[in-house]
This record gives sequence, structure tokens and C-alpha cells, in this order.
Amino acid sequence: MPQRKTKLKSMKLDKIRRLRNRKIKQNLNAAIKKYLTLASANDIEQAKKALREVMSKLDKAAKKNIIHKNTASRRKSRLSAKLKAKA
Repeated sequence: MPQRKTKLKSMKLDKIRRLRNRKIKQNLNAAIKKYLTLASANDIEQAKKALREVMSKLDKAAKKNIIHKNTASRRKSRLSAKLKAKA
């Protein structure tokens, strides 16, 4: 355990941030999974709505530096390509 108060405080903040980031990533992955199930079921209209939601979540995660901006861009590209292939 750290001896200094500042290090104790930073450990607490790190834990809070880690939990917040994990929650955002879990919500993002759940949205992606929902989109993929809709896309594989050939429900194009619902899949388009889900894709917009996923893209929004990816952009927000990249903006908050939870994921890298290029990772978000790559995922958006691949997910939209899957929808184009179905349509």
C-alpha cells in the first residue's frame, strides 16, 4: 500500500475511472452484438437503427479516449460493410 495521501487518492480515482471505462466498453460491445444479430437475421431497417446507435457509441468512446480514434473508425467501417453486403 502506498504511504502518501496523493497516491492513495490517485488509486481511488484510477479504480473509479477503470470501472467507468469498463461499463462504457460493455455497453458498446452489447450494442455491437445486438447490431450483428439483427444484421444476420436480415432485418435491415432495425439493423440500420442499431448501426447508428453503435456508431454514436464508438464516437463517444473515442472522444473520451476509452478506445483509440482509429480503432473506432476501423470498427465503424467494418460494421457498415457488413450491412452493405446484406443489402
